[in-house]
Amino acid sequence: MSKTIKGGEFLIKETSYHDVFIPEEFDEEQQMIAQTCRDFLAAEVYPNLEKLDSHEDPELMPALLTKAGELGILGVSVPEEYGGFGKNFNTSMLVADVVGAGHSFAVALSAHTGIGTLPILYYGNEEQKAKYIPKLGTGEWKAAYCLTEPNSGSDANSGKTKAKLSDDGKHYIINGQKMWITNGGFADIFIVFAKIDDDENLTAFIVERDFGGITMNPEEHKMGIKGSSTRQIFFNDCAVPIENMLSDRQNGFKIAVNILNIGRIKLSAAAIGASKATISTAVSYANERQQFGRSISKYGAIRYKIAEMATKVYAVDAANYRAGQNIDDTYDALVADGMEPAKAKLKSVEQFAVECAILKVWGSEALDYVVDEGVQIYGGMGFSADAPMDRAYRDARINRIFEGTNEINRLLTVDMMLKRAMKGELDLMTPATAVAAELMSIPDFGEEDNTLFAAEKKVLQNLKKATLMVAGAAVQKLMMSLSKEQEILMNIADMASYVYMAESTMLRTEKLVSMRGEEACKGQLDMMRIYFVEAVDGVAKAGKEALWAFGEGDELRMMLVGLRRFTKMEPFNVKEARQHVAQQIIEANKYIF
Repeated sequence: MSKTIKGGEFLIKETSYHDVFIPEEFDEEQQMIAQTCRDFLAAEVYPNLEKLDSHEDPELMPALLTKAGELGILGVSVPEEYGGFGKNFNTSMLVADVVGAGHSFAVALSAHTGIGTLPILYYGNEEQKAKYIPKLGTGEWKAAYCLTEPNSGSDANSGKTKAKLSDDGKHYIINGQKMWITNGGFADIFIVFAKIDDDENLTAFIVERDFGGITMNPEEHKMGIKGSSTRQIFFNDCAVPIENMLSDRQNGFKIAVNILNIGRIKLSAAAIGASKATISTAVSYANERQQFGRSISKYGAIRYKIAEMATKVYAVDAANYRAGQNIDDTYDALVADGMEPAKAKLKSVEQFAVECAILKVWGSEALDYVVDEGVQIYGGMGFSADAPMDRAYRDARINRIFEGTNEINRLLTVDMMLKRAMKGELDLMTPATAVAAELMSIPDFGEEDNTLFAAEKKVLQNLKKATLMVAGAAVQKLMMSLSKEQEILMNIADMASYVYMAESTMLRTEKLVSMRGEEACKGQLDMMRIYFVEAVDGVAKAGKEALWAFGEGDELRMMLVGLRRFTKMEPFNVKEARQHVAQQIIEANKYIF
């Protein structure tokens, strides 16, 4: 495995399929962990979905988390010295993926194991970790995360909750209001962000429910994920021992940002897990439902939907585990260099914050597409609250808002890459300048290469050039005002994201072919090519919109010619490829890739 790749480098470096991990490579132990999660959903969660959504038994969700803890599901990434399994990042991604099909339960579990537990695991001192992590890892204690306030959502650091040192110097007295707190109704431990006195930045605290001074509003009535507990929480002179400050004073905003990076990539995994389950449900219905004398799965319009759903899921799935492996490899390298494991965990995820932001957007939008088409395949029954698509459709919608809205994550994608370029961590300018020079030259048609994947590699190279050309020109033309041009930044983010997804899809398919042979991978080859058509069109559209927004005169004309040159691909019968992909899924009666 390559240890040298940095976050964001996918845009300027070629990656070999040898250096990526694909979900088909999970070993027997990891498959057993995944199966435990599937069995748990089937036995404990699915039969209780109605009960969870109605909140008729407020003890049900915490009881399910306790049971999941007893099976070790909550402790997969908790180190062995605290009673967990100590598995790597990609194994925890696999758990998020499988449990992602569990509707509201998936939300409760991810809030507990992620934003609830990880701040203590990664930022806590030895005493804090020894006290809290074993009980959180087994599910004896449940956790929640209190960051959002009525007037601070995306702008998290503007929170008004205050902490003041008590007269005897032994406690911080916290006063303030938090909202949209997942697991709020039953959590034993809250990670609370507040400003001490007139500090500029937040500080984080570990707050136990039993400290007192904590009250809450009734459960929120939500559009979806109705079964998860979501409360407004009020801190009224809540006395927190000074030893429960998490990390350093004013380090809270950094904790929030870094924990959200992990939340973003895990959310993508969960969204893809939910998507796979939704496709299987929709296909099963399409095979059963008869119209005009035959199953609706025999009709081209339905097959189109099934293939498009599957292609989007296959692509994001590839990217999720590629990034997860990058995080694992970076962690291993940092620990080998002598870095303390908890710090190395944070640093490795921080390194791939760009990819985490991309995946959050693409994963949640793939799920939204899948549930929408799932409703459509069900037709009138899709609109019935008694059929399964109703819950899938409503539960999916939150994911484009959770963990930073998709708009914020698109802006972050470009912002983080440009900041790294300014610091000299990512050399974007050299390749961008080379692309600008190439525009002035006669195209080099080179030797004809007919090997498998040669055409995709050429297309990918050109999509990277298109992205660098538009980004480079935008930086040069708009300079400091670029940060205010949100539409242009989102165009560039989409271009870079399409590159990342298309490359991940190709690398996954290339590795699979190397393992199984071309004949066994026909469906994957078809999905890869279908996705490339979408990526080329997506880059062309976003690039054109951006260039039209800031380009002028001859320079604009030249760049538009360049964009057309860089977004060309050979004709490919997408309709036929979709039919092949859909046929495989229809025959299996479920999502199989």
